[in-house]
Amino acid sequence: MSLRLSTVILPVDRWHEGGRRKWQRAEELGFRTAYTYDHLSWREPFRDGPWFGAVPTLTAAATATERLRLGTLVTSPNFRHPVTLAKELLSLDDVSGGRVTLGIGAGTNGFDATVLGQDPWTPRERADRFAEFVPLLDRLLTEDATTHSGTHYSAHEARGIPGCVQRPRLPFAVAATGPRGMRLAARHGQAWVTTGDPKVVSAPDATPAASRAAIARQVERLAAACEEEGRDAAELHKVLLTGFTPEPLLESVDAFVDFAGRHAELGIDEIVLHWPIADTIFAADHKTFERIATAAPAQL
Repeated sequence: MSLRLSTVILPVDRWHEGGRRKWQRAEELGFRTAYTYDHLSWREPFRDGPWFGAVPTLTAAATATERLRLGTLVTSPNFRHPVTLAKELLSLDDVSGGRVTLGIGAGTNGFDATVLGQDPWTPRERADRFAEFVPLLDRLLTEDATTHSGTHYSAHEARGIPGCVQRPRLPFAVAATGPRGMRLAARHGQAWVTTGDPKVVSAPDATPAASRAAIARQVERLAAACEEEGRDAAELHKVLLTGFTPEPLLESVDAFVDFAGRHAELGIDEIVLHWPIADTIFAADHKTFERIATAAPAQL
């Protein structure tokens, strides 16, 4: 099978005190893509610790690497506007020489949801904003000039010159589990992202088998959304961001290969591992993590 192995590096290190080296090491280990979270702050224990901006971090990573793809996992409308985000992405794609993927999702309630002083959005409003945000961003990255007057977002003669290095624009990896989000993935995405089913994995009796069954149902719903949009579901890469399912996949190379193989059978073709961070939910033995990066691909 053909399965991509990627990583996500949280922006918690000063660039000259370990940050740069992590991104360079990700390239040396052969990861397909190194992503980072696009938040202004995140949950405990990161809330009151160092946390840097996604776009500047990715720009620095672009200048420190040569082959590694780079991306957000994920950006959301919580504190972003399509016009300014498009300009930043166009610039980042240029600096990287066309190595950027935008992971994008509707976002959730949390620190980012109210950091600009707004009241938390209802699930309906969040979905409505996302449904307007994605197609406008698509236009802004493909058109020389964009004008749009919407319910939540507007643009007046916003310039997108000279456009992305990647044509017609940099790829979107749309994180979605609900029907509206999956239709957006089918319509605008080059990839679809899942972390599994939160309701299933948060259950006290959660099992790996139940998690896989839930992901299988998500893949089926994605295929149905693609059919509604007149698109072949095989055109979309299926990305699993790990770290939230009840499986000890980083215990050994064999454990990861088993995990990866079972999920590839469901249609997943890219697995993203969190770069280990001690004393967090992403803690793992770093030597084992590196052995997985270098040895597992040959077994997949």
